[in-house]
Amino acid sequence: MSQFLNSKENAVTEALEGVLAASGGELARLDGYPHIRVIVRTDWDKSKVALVSGGGSGHEPAHAGFVGKGMLTAAVCGDVFASPSVDAILAGILAVTGEAGCLLIVKNYTGDRLNFGLAAERARAYGLNVSMVIVDDDIALPKLPQARGVAGTLLVHKIAGALAERGADLEAVTKAARRVIENTSSIGMSLDTCTVPGSPKENRIPEGHAELGLGIHGEAGVEQIGFSGAKGAVAAMVERLAASMSDKPHVALVNNLGGTSVLEMSVVVHELIQSKIGIKLSHIIGPAPMMTSLDMQGFSITVFPVEKVELELLSAPVALPAWPGLAAVKPISLIALPDGLTPIAPVPSQHKATRQFLHDCCSLLIEAEKDLNVLDAKSGDGDTGSTLAGAARALIGALDRLPLSDHTQLFRAMGQELSQTMGGSSGVLLAIFFAAAGDGASSGLTIREALKAGLYRMQEIGGARLGDRTMVDALSPALDALENGFAPAAEAARKGADLTATLLHAKAGRAAYVNAKQLEGHVDPGAEAVARLFEYLAVRPEFEDQPTGRRSAAV
Repeated sequence: MSQFLNSKENAVTEALEGVLAASGGELARLDGYPHIRVIVRTDWDKSKVALVSGGGSGHEPAHAGFVGKGMLTAAVCGDVFASPSVDAILAGILAVTGEAGCLLIVKNYTGDRLNFGLAAERARAYGLNVSMVIVDDDIALPKLPQARGVAGTLLVHKIAGALAERGADLEAVTKAARRVIENTSSIGMSLDTCTVPGSPKENRIPEGHAELGLGIHGEAGVEQIGFSGAKGAVAAMVERLAASMSDKPHVALVNNLGGTSVLEMSVVVHELIQSKIGIKLSHIIGPAPMMTSLDMQGFSITVFPVEKVELELLSAPVALPAWPGLAAVKPISLIALPDGLTPIAPVPSQHKATRQFLHDCCSLLIEAEKDLNVLDAKSGDGDTGSTLAGAARALIGALDRLPLSDHTQLFRAMGQELSQTMGGSSGVLLAIFFAAAGDGASSGLTIREALKAGLYRMQEIGGARLGDRTMVDALSPALDALENGFAPAAEAARKGADLTATLLHAKAGRAAYVNAKQLEGHVDPGAEAVARLFEYLAVRPEFEDQPTGRRSAAV
């Protein structure tokens, strides 16, 4: 897999140079590249307890991203997933430690323990007052004699850092750090492993599965479980976290492991708050990438029973972009829609045949979701199928509220429903289409003519014409041929849809922004949806019991 790196050998030093360049002069490095890579605060005067952390790189923004007032004094950075050397750690300690002493915050991995431990001994030999704490918050593998240190390390950074900034002595800072470590629990989950620069990717997690409890270096977790969505993933993690939680209020730290989208992380937070431990969560940190694993498509959840003093320390502001801050968990607030925007609900009525017809058409669009998304990925952003399927699901859910026995009002109601539930330009255009069709039907036009009036209004406002490579290329000829029956209409729709695969210069819609070569040979997804619907209509049985007594009334 390609990465935006120049070489694995220079990746860490070049990344650190980027951090320094963007720090506004608040960070500096010790002059020891490439063997000594230490990031320090430029405002440090050694009058307070220094906090030094670090370890292997690849967990950005940890640890250099948390160097600053109120958190770390220095970060010692090793190669990707490799502990820094004793000399590098000692250099960091010597650079920032004064009479107040220094606290080393170390994740529980053998290399880090040994190298930080030996560096501490050597620093003490220089007469420095150095304390060290080991973070072991990972509860994924309970039988391990030494649990791993993961995202809970950030809580130690923040609480100890805030205390040190207030002028607390080394004993108090160390005691607070140990209290956090003793009570913090974390667990992670991922859909995929990470990509280590210069190494082949390990593809051990099969499609349709997620790995629970894997480490931040890609170490295997406790088990692989079937993946069915965010709800099940969070529930599996919560099940293990709950066993370690008391009835006290807890802070939850929701950490992006590096490759999970912001949208997904927000869904994770939603599920966490709705989970069985949600009632115990008083505050939340994140969601944000804090302790990552390169590009791992996963996340971790950390919980900590917080006391009043610790809550104040976590709330203390820091001017560090990587720290997302602390937020109270509160009920979601609802504000009424402005006057005039509250939709006027139509008077519902029932008609069995129309209901079944609409349900079946919507089901067809739902079944076509993946196919249409694949088509749209060739010419747009890959969401046409999902957009249409979402609208179809909304219409199915609204069937009990629709005036099914009055097609004039039904068209208008469908337009209103789509304007509220269907996103993107497609939602607006189809809402216009059905609203105008309802107006046409109310003025006495036949169903076919009403639909053509809807198409005209949609084209007038949207600007699409025949040959512009949109759904119009299938819909317009289909409606023209509809007076001769559904089979000719389906044939015309299919011919129009297939023609879009040869139209290399889209003049409307998302495809208008796509290179012509990328469009070649690919049917427009909106036109394909129209063609499939008309092909479906062509083979449906007659609807003799429709209010108009004509099959076309069911359209």
